[in-house]
Amino acid sequence: MSYVGPDFDPPGPRRSRRGPMTVAVAALVPGALVGWLVWQAVGDSGGGGSTSARSTASAGAPGSSSAAPGSSSAARTPTASGTDDGKPPSSTLSGPATPAASDLPAAAGPLKGKVVVIDPGHNAGNFQHSADINRKVNIGTNWKECDTTGTSTNAGYSEARFTLDVARRLRTLLQQEGATVKLTQDGDRSWGPCVDERARIGNDAHADAVVSIHADGSAAGNRGFHVILPASVHSGAADTRAIVAPSRDLGERIAGNFVRDTGSAPSNYIGGGTGLDVRGDLGGLNLSTVPKVFIECGNMRDSKDAALLTSGVWRQKAARGISEGIVSFLRG
Repeated sequence: MSYVGPDFDPPGPRRSRRGPMTVAVAALVPGALVGWLVWQAVGDSGGGGSTSARSTASAGAPGSSSAAPGSSSAARTPTASGTDDGKPPSSTLSGPATPAASDLPAAAGPLKGKVVVIDPGHNAGNFQHSADINRKVNIGTNWKECDTTGTSTNAGYSEARFTLDVARRLRTLLQQEGATVKLTQDGDRSWGPCVDERARIGNDAHADAVVSIHADGSAAGNRGFHVILPASVHSGAADTRAIVAPSRDLGERIAGNFVRDTGSAPSNYIGGGTGLDVRGDLGGLNLSTVPKVFIECGNMRDSKDAALLTSGVWRQKAARGISEGIVSFLRG
């Protein structure tokens, strides 16, 4: 089944990149659809109608960029936890870093004792370090570039700026639930980290869940979000067999809550309307030993999706949807 959200164009022809996946969507459809119907009934209170999609350059590998019902009322209110206010892009590549935020004591809450790693895809400084990000690293199955620059809207709002803003908002929401939250980068490095290091950060933290945040760079008219799940890979340094099932559970919960909180529909060009995609070519997934998914929040090259991605109000909804999916996963 496919979804059509508010103001969402009918699905266009899908690329032949992969046939529709067979996925367990029985639990996703009712919750997502009900949430969307409620959204239609009350209207969008804050600036985004619907949407998302898939990136030409991903933190996982070239060619693609990345929890339960919410509990605290604070998580339902847009906050200043992000540094980007949604205004037109300026010369600033990213908001001011807040390195101390990850070190704050976790609040008492249902996720007390849980560790979540958030991976903001790419880095605003990558384009100034082409030699560094183009060097090859081992992703388990083969060798690929360390990282990429990511994509951007036609007006120049970068994927790296988007991912860091959503990551910071998401960190605040999860800390309010009691989780210990670590970011793979917080605007505190001039480039990177490489995809193998991003995976290692989650592994070394013994994370209970890792989410890599991205936005796509597909063709105009391709709209909607999708969550990328790890394929079962057992080759070289990669062995994802133990994390395939929990990662799918995490991804399905994030997808359902993302629909409900943002009003966005699953991708009309990847995943056969499920909002889920399985890949075995991303180093960030191949090298992970803990449950991990990527989410492509929208297509930066589509004007309708871009209007959402550049809205601070919508980004807060996106962070909330991802957070509620993570909470749901960690609470079982």
